[in-house]
Parts: sequence; structure tokens; C-alpha cells
Amino acid sequence: MNESSEKKLDEEFIFDEAQSISDPDERSRFLDEACGSDSALKAKIERFLESTGEIDAFFSDGEKLIQHSDEMRKVRDIADLSMSNDGDYCGEFAGIRIGRYNLIERIGDGGCGVVYLAEQRSPIRRIVAMKIVRIGKESRQVIDRFKLERQALAMMNHTNIARIFDAGKTKIGSPYFVMEYVRGMRITDFCEEKELGINDRLNLFISICHAIQHAHQKGIIHGDIKPANILVSQQDGAAIPKVIDFGIARATKPHLFDKSPFEGIEKPMGTPAYMSPEQMEMNGYDVDTRSDIYSLGILLYELLTGRTPFDSKEMMKMSPMEMEAFLRYEIPLLPSQALRSLKSSEISEIAFRRNTSPAELNHILEHDLDYIVQKATEKDRSLRYETANALAMDVQCYLQNEVILAHPKRWSYSFGKFIRRNKGAFVAYALVALALVMGMGASTWMFLRERDAKQHAIMAEQKEKHLREIAERREGMSQAALLISQQEYARADKLIEKFTFQGTSMDEAAVLRSLGEWHALNMRWDDAAELLQTLLKVNHFETEDVSTLDYLEVGAAMIMAGDFDKYEEFRRTAIKRFHETQGLYPDRFLKISLLLPADDEMLQSLRPISVITWENVEDAEEQGNYFEAAWRAMTVALFEYRRGNYGEALNICDKCLNYPVKNEPRDAAVYAIKALSLTMLRELDPAGESLAEAERLLQKERSRNVTDRGTPVHGFWFDWAFAKIIADEASRQLTDVNQTYSGY
Repeated sequence: MNESSEKKLDEEFIFDEAQSISDPDERSRFLDEACGSDSALKAKIERFLESTGEIDAFFSDGEKLIQHSDEMRKVRDIADLSMSNDGDYCGEFAGIRIGRYNLIERIGDGGCGVVYLAEQRSPIRRIVAMKIVRIGKESRQVIDRFKLERQALAMMNHTNIARIFDAGKTKIGSPYFVMEYVRGMRITDFCEEKELGINDRLNLFISICHAIQHAHQKGIIHGDIKPANILVSQQDGAAIPKVIDFGIARATKPHLFDKSPFEGIEKPMGTPAYMSPEQMEMNGYDVDTRSDIYSLGILLYELLTGRTPFDSKEMMKMSPMEMEAFLRYEIPLLPSQALRSLKSSEISEIAFRRNTSPAELNHILEHDLDYIVQKATEKDRSLRYETANALAMDVQCYLQNEVILAHPKRWSYSFGKFIRRNKGAFVAYALVALALVMGMGASTWMFLRERDAKQHAIMAEQKEKHLREIAERREGMSQAALLISQQEYARADKLIEKFTFQGTSMDEAAVLRSLGEWHALNMRWDDAAELLQTLLKVNHFETEDVSTLDYLEVGAAMIMAGDFDKYEEFRRTAIKRFHETQGLYPDRFLKISLLLPADDEMLQSLRPISVITWENVEDAEEQGNYFEAAWRAMTVALFEYRRGNYGEALNICDKCLNYPVKNEPRDAAVYAIKALSLTMLRELDPAGESLAEAERLLQKERSRNVTDRGTPVHGFWFDWAFAKIIADEASRQLTDVNQTYSGY
């Protein structure tokens, strides 16, 4: 045996012995003694003790050692021994490292997947949730459904939907994905424990509707909306609901999935108490977004009354055919009727949990809320709300004491709503009228009463007309949202032409955003700019994340349309809005302002924002978030170019291009900024090369024929538009300089 073989055996012996010692201090003392003065050997063994997944890199022929390591023994035990006949786990997966994640404990189980609490170790440390396909359940349908759930979550960008971070396969081939860990409790438990009043519950419900609407607009039907899949946590004292588990989601857009992941499945999928009648049909092929509306209606029913319309335990005793017939023909009690059917002690407990009295709770549920639940849970889906936003709007109208769509259109109902919203004015008027009656004769009083009655009738008629117009526009926008979810953009665009947009409305903003982006993707820049400008008027309730992206879209569309004067006015408005707050996205604020050259006064006002953006670059680098670091650095490079600091702009451009995370639209913009800077430094050949690389990336994008908004990884359409605007500027500038030089 030669010297190198003896050394390898020593290393293996030390590694095995150290791995068997659980106490860190005792292990360290053992390594000090075993390695002696060989500090390199000690460091090497310590590194591989931290990550047993890298043992192959430590020993070139260490297969025998891997077969005996604790980690692989656990995986092998699960694969070979720890399953029952139906494929369920009998043992625990916790304690294993998968990639850069350490599993901590099991926190959830589904029919084909298990969810674990895990710790991500690099490039940043955080607690996440990891969903893994059950070993032995890797059929084609299960894998396809798993992929659809992963794709669905990857497309979501909404405050009230859990985010996805990563995906991959375990060493034994089981697919997994990593998502945001929501530290919360199911929504019904949260409401009961916190004794939330009806209005607070309804506000939570509205947020859930907006989240489901976001999924529908992305082409995804959730399919399993129930309290267990909506977790509520508290952040800074505010309750934040999060929709989770898209495990049986369906895609409404053909391009999202090559084939249905439900082919060959002969039994309904979902939770019976929350399933729509059409969802109970075999295979559920005829399910659309209105199935989720039904489930939302059942959830609302439970939030109001503490129970579902039909008893889940009783339904589980039925055969699928019996259950389908039951759901299709059995008419449930309305929420107020269900409340009155209970014992007085039960009613008192339910009212107590809703921070009100039994009599008041019954009064609250009657009429409007009964009608809203009834419309959402209609057996005939054509009678339900067309969209989740329409349902949310009706709940919002109830909270604001406005006319709801679900209520029968009666003059007395609308006028009664008007009186309740203006109660103070009517009380004051009644007191004045009483004084007039007491101070004037009967004939004068009769005259005034007749005149005022006519005025009230006219006023009520005008108010009724106004409310009818609002209701018609709301219904029209709901229909437009449904058409958009079905990719019928042209019909939706035609439908909204007759409407005038005023005030603030998140549902109208969503429709305008989708149609504006549709026009932009089809190069109809004038139409895109017009719709996106209207969007800015009605999206004031959106988060800063969404609103800053909306501003980026508007600026890009204006310049692509060639309307530079409007852009100049627009960016000064943007500066006025965002300059004082600066907010969470200063780099977007800079991009909004720098699509075209800026004067010295504007650049001076933007200087503090550039400093903050560069600090954010350094913070992102420290966290290993090179994706964000590169975007922010690119924006600072553009700012330095606009200021005339061409050398600094070049340095930052090179820094961007050297980050390990690539992004084609960002890289195209960086090459264009580099070309601009090199041109100003009269380094024309390198400038031409950089411009050629930017145009190559842009041409590559054009060849893809992209038909949707895009993604953060691939790039949103306005990221590509931004890159093209800068590249066009670089091309014009390089041409001008070349012509100037050729003239000498």
C-alpha cells in the first residue's frame, strides 16, 4: 500500500469517527488530536461534516462510505422500509439535508405530497416550507399535477398568495419545490380566536377574493378553496391572509400545460363541503373560474355563521353519485335562516365570537349578506358572480352601505341605502322641517311638503340612475375580467370602450392593466399608453410594488409611442409622487425618471435616490441576492451616464455583467448603457461591439413571439421595452458620432 492510500484511509477513519460524535466540543477535541498540526486536513473534514452531500468531492472513490452515511441511510430507509402498502410514510424525513435546505419537521400532508418546515442555509438563511412528492406516488398524473402547482405558484405575484422560491429533485428523484412559510392559522380559527366582528371578517374575505382573482387572471383555477388553505398571520398588528396549496389547480390557458394532469382520474378532487356541483362531475372537465366563486361563497357562509351549508361528515358518507345529486339539487338555508335554526345557546356562542349580540347578528345577516352568499353559491354557475372581484365589490358595497348587485333592484331599497349613507343630513333636514311646521300654518306646511317631496323624488331618481350606472359599469368590468381570464382580449377591450373611469378601483385597475399590456405586446403603443395612463388614475389602493411597476409600464409605452412631451410631463409627476417617500423600490423610481436624458436640476434631485439605490446594491450582495443587486446596479449605471460620469457608468456596467445571475433584458440594457458611455469616450469600436450584443439579445426576444406579460426571471415586457429604448438611443448616438468623424 502506497503513501497516498494510507493517507486516504486515515482521512476516512477520522471522518467516520468524527461523524459518530454528536457533541460539538467533543468532536472538535477529537479533530485536534487526530489531525495534529495538519490544519488543512482538519478544515477539510470540518467542511464535509457540515455538508454530507459533498462527500463524493472529498473521496474520489468514496461510494462505500456514502452507503454507510447517516443521511443516505435515512433516505434509503424511507425508500425501502418506511412506506405502508398505500404509499404513505411511516417514518420521518426530518433531519435530512436536501440541496441547501435542512428539513426540520413535517407540517402538512396531502394525498400525494408532504410539506416540511425547512431551513435554507445559503445564499441567505431563512425558514421555508418544502413540498415533496410522496415516494411511491410518482405516477404521471401526480408529477403533472405537481408541476402545474409549481408553475401556478411561480406565476403568482400577490400579497395574499404564498410565494415560491426554488424547485428541484431529491437524490432519490422525488420532485420538490420550496415556498414561503406562512406562520399563521386557518382563517376560521383565526377569526374565532380573535373574536373578529363581521366587518373585520369581511375585509379579510375581500383580500382573499382579490388573491383568487389574481390567480384567475394568470389562468389558474385554485379548485380547493377552504379554511385550511387560507392561513392568516399578523404583521405589525395587521391580519394578512395567504392562499396556499394549489395542488389540484387547473390551468385555463392552454400554453400553461401540454396536457391535462387530470386525465385518467375518475373521482372528483377537492373537499366535498366546499366543492361546486360541476366540480363533483366525473373528471371535472367542465370546471371554470366560477367554481372558485362557489367555494368562496361557502367560505363566506362559514365566516358569517361558523358552519358550512352542508355537513361535511354527512357528505363523506355518500357515494360520489349521491354527493353530486345532493349538491346539484339540495337547497341550503340562507345564513340568517341557518342561524335561527340553532339552539339559543349556540346562537349566543356564535354571536359572542363575532363580538355582537344574537339579535344584532341576525339583523346583520338578513338581506344583503344573505343575497351575496346566495348569488355566490347558485347551483347554476351562470347566475353566480362572474369574477372573484365582482364578489369582492359587492361585499365592499355592503360595508360602505351602497347598493349591491345581488339584491333585487327595488326603488325603495336603493333609496333606503341613500338615506342610511346620508343619515346626518336627513336628520338635520327633518329637524328643520319640524321647526317650519311648528312656525307656519298648515297650508304653508302642505305646500312645502309637496315641493320637497318632488325634490326628494327627483333626487332619488337621479341617485338611482347614478347607482344603476355604477352597477352597470361594475358588471361590465366583471365581464371584461372574465373575458381576459379566457384570453378574449379584443372582446374585453371593446366592452370597456363605453365606460368612463373615475375614482379608485382595484378591479378596474386589473382590467386596464391587462388590456394595456395586451396592446403593448401587440405593438399598439398609442392604445397601450392611453389605457395605462387611465390605470394610474384608478390604482391608488395598490401596493408600492405594483404601483411602481405600473409607472414603469406607462413610461415605456409613452416613449415607444413617440409621445416625448407627455413622457416629460409624466416623469415630473412621478418624481413629485415618489421623491419624498423614496419607498422600497428606489431603483424603479430612477428608471421611471431616466428613460430619456434629464436636465441638471432633475439629476440633482435624483442624486439622493441614487445613493440609496447603491446602498441597496451592497445590501443585496451581502445577502447573496445577485438578481436584485444587478437590476439596481444597472439603474445606477444609467444615472451615472446621464450625469456625464462615463467611466463610473462603465465600471458599474462591467460589475452587472459579472454577477452570477443572468437576465437577458437587463443585460441588453447594460450593454446599451455601456455602448452609450463608450461612445461618449470616443471608444467607437468597443461601443459598436456592446451595441451589437444588446441588439442580439433584443432580436432573440423578438424571435420568441412572446404573448404574455413575462416573468421576473425571463423579463417583463416593459423590461424589454426599456432595453430597446436605451439601445435605440445608443444606436442614434453612435451613428451621429461616426458621421461626425467621417466628415473630417
